[in-house]
Amino acid sequence: MIDFNLLAAQYKSELLDRVMPFWMENSIDKEFGGYFTCIERNGEVYDTDKFIWLQGREVWMLATLYNKVEKKQEWLDAAIQGAEFLKKYGHDGQLNWYFSLDREGRPLVEPYNIFSYTFAVIAFGQLYKATGIQEYAEIAKKTFDIVLSKRNNPKGRWSKAAQGARALKDFALPMILCNVALEIEDLLESNFLQETIDICLHEVLDVFYRPELDLVVEHVSKDGKLVDCHEGRLLNPGHAIEAMWFIMDLGKRLGRKDLIEKAVHIALREAEYGWDKQYGGIFYFMDRLGRPLQQLEWDQKLWWVHIETLITMIKGYELTGSQECLDWFMKVHEYVWSHFMDPEYPEWFGYLNRRGEVLLTLKGGKWKGCFHVPRGLMQVYQTLERIAQKEQPAI
Repeated sequence: MIDFNLLAAQYKSELLDRVMPFWMENSIDKEFGGYFTCIERNGEVYDTDKFIWLQGREVWMLATLYNKVEKKQEWLDAAIQGAEFLKKYGHDGQLNWYFSLDREGRPLVEPYNIFSYTFAVIAFGQLYKATGIQEYAEIAKKTFDIVLSKRNNPKGRWSKAAQGARALKDFALPMILCNVALEIEDLLESNFLQETIDICLHEVLDVFYRPELDLVVEHVSKDGKLVDCHEGRLLNPGHAIEAMWFIMDLGKRLGRKDLIEKAVHIALREAEYGWDKQYGGIFYFMDRLGRPLQQLEWDQKLWWVHIETLITMIKGYELTGSQECLDWFMKVHEYVWSHFMDPEYPEWFGYLNRRGEVLLTLKGGKWKGCFHVPRGLMQVYQTLERIAQKEQPAI
């Protein structure tokens, strides 16, 4: 018999007593503003460059904790200082967001990456909810407009593709827009919001989800067909599973049980397909035809893949009562807490080899910051609390 209250307390304590104190103590640059993300296991900063993805994600995380967990002034203050750094240095003056900066805020990499924009949107959108400062709302709305204008050519003039080269569409953008649209729904006109949501749902469920495979692919041709090349065969089970909890949230928001049930079906299928039956854990990349992969890290076990699976499966159980979802949640729970959680220092390891051994002891880097672990812990404990409340026997 699962004690949902006990499980909820485990995730909540990990978030509030270990993970967030780690970031609050080690990541805030008190001299120049913004956040350090390249942090060793013991909290020591090993590189001071600042990546816009992770700056935006940390602003969002801190503002979200303030809005949804507790009105702690230190979280809000830390979010505001990060946002002010981003506002001053993170873009070219026209809200084209750079990829990275040096410690003092000088640009290092041009604004080629559209996810710098999407994380700026959710950062300023969430901070607006916390502060009511209109300027933050305007930055979020204007950046979102730029994101939508770039949908058909995300990298713009920084694309490396040759003129007339084979053109592919990427799953990552419509997937994340499902989440971004809900994040800033109070800033958008209802008709525009619905139109954006409809487009994203169509792309995720009717274009990238392939009934003939019963899986989500990472790339299709511009006209929505499967392509037999490295990119066209690529699967990323964690990406697909993460997208399914975005779809579940949309289904709940829209009152559409069909969306929730389809998302649960796809998530279960992806978990079964992606699970390493020899060593446990979910593969990072796979090839839909079983061909060799060009990603040398294909068989690594990554923190975010497993944390997003926890969120998806416990939401699936909450919304549908699926025993399969609960079984998968407990299976991944056991793997995560025995492999990614560091018993000696706070925060979690990010990168394991196929056998589940730690590859890198870092707690933050160019891609891992104050986001997936705290977001996952928050989502899971809050979902478990709702389940526990619902399943309490009547007195």
